[in-house]
Amino acid sequence: MIKSKAIIWDYNGTLLDDLSIGLKSINQMLIKRELPILSTESYRDVFTFPVKKYYESVGFNFEKEDWDLTAKEFISNYRSLLPESSIFPEAIQLLSHFSSLGKKQFILSAMEQNMLNASVASVNIGNFFSEISGIDNIYASSKIANGIKMIESHQLTPKDVCLFGDTTHDYEVAQELGCNCILIAAGHQSIKKLKETGCPIVVNHLNDIIKN
Repeated sequence: MIKSKAIIWDYNGTLLDDLSIGLKSINQMLIKRELPILSTESYRDVFTFPVKKYYESVGFNFEKEDWDLTAKEFISNYRSLLPESSIFPEAIQLLSHFSSLGKKQFILSAMEQNMLNASVASVNIGNFFSEISGIDNIYASSKIANGIKMIESHQLTPKDVCLFGDTTHDYEVAQELGCNCILIAAGHQSIKKLKETGCPIVVNHLNDIIKN
């Protein structure tokens, strides 16, 4: 897979180690609603895309409360905790390694674009990427349309691209784009959940990528 000429990185949970702040953010909301809080393990088992479905699975009732306000509440919590997160320690080594091999690298994220730009700048990795693509809203919606646009605008050949991600949605995106995929179980979903996708390569940590 690392023979690919280009690499598309997911950001949250793949490059950015934000599992703990995602968990804190949702638990603050669950406590407020007197709903059971999540452990790291239970969070990684229930988190999914679309995220509205995940909210419903942990007890949110969108017949009684507004989805738009709920999404804004999460982003407010998450944004305030974001300075507590950082990229995975091995991420810089991998980014540098692939850069030295002449591979083009991209970020394809479900994070809102301005927040994504600010986060990438704060961890000082922006210079590794040919494009940093987020979405134009706060609802963590599908990345497929942006991925297709990225492939087309940079004239990439899908079979020469490998997508690295930490969720089942990343595998769905890779399939839609027609590119290869490696899923890393160090982020927002468990290795069991990732393996259920049928993705040929699922690893525990970023460092395991170079073994494939």
